[in-house]
Amino acid sequence: MPLETFLALLVYAFVTSITPGPNNLMLLASGVNFGIVRTVPHMLGISIGFLVLLLAVGFGLGAVLTAFPVLHTALKVAGGVYLLYLAWKIAMSRSLSSKGEMEARPMRFVDAAAFQWVNPKAWVMAITAMAVYANAEHPFLSVVLISVAFTIVNLPSVSVWAGFGTALRGFLSDPVRLKWFNIAMGALLAATLWPMLR
Repeated sequence: MPLETFLALLVYAFVTSITPGPNNLMLLASGVNFGIVRTVPHMLGISIGFLVLLLAVGFGLGAVLTAFPVLHTALKVAGGVYLLYLAWKIAMSRSLSSKGEMEARPMRFVDAAAFQWVNPKAWVMAITAMAVYANAEHPFLSVVLISVAFTIVNLPSVSVWAGFGTALRGFLSDPVRLKWFNIAMGALLAATLWPMLR
């Protein structure tokens, strides 16, 4: 892969990783409700889960979904239902969580990694990256390079959202502000389904 192509790929990875989507909205809400330290497994789960998704798409899963549209539709429906469930949980959250609270908890590493498989934005990012940047003459190497590019960029990008949420904790310690923030985050998360439903 020529250097200019790899740099363009890094820009694509950065733009798609830093812009709002289900992962980043959930990290913002998690940063507010649980703080940065308790959100780290969620951030790592997103990065590792997306890396695995990228490799799977690059090594043939994208072609399988194209060949069997019913699988693609089932994945979209499952993802949409799960996204609505997460949006509801965020919208109904009413208090900042401290370490002593057991009922409310941030998303775990495994949950965040698994979510990538039903996240519409993650699929679009992965399929587009492989379609645009993979080299047919060197398929294995190009899939690995694309995956490395996203790995370099993804974790710092998603960390910004969790950090921003953590910075808002003081302002949102007021229960009324927190209530409306969580309702807004839940509504925005649900709204990320719009492109998939069109």
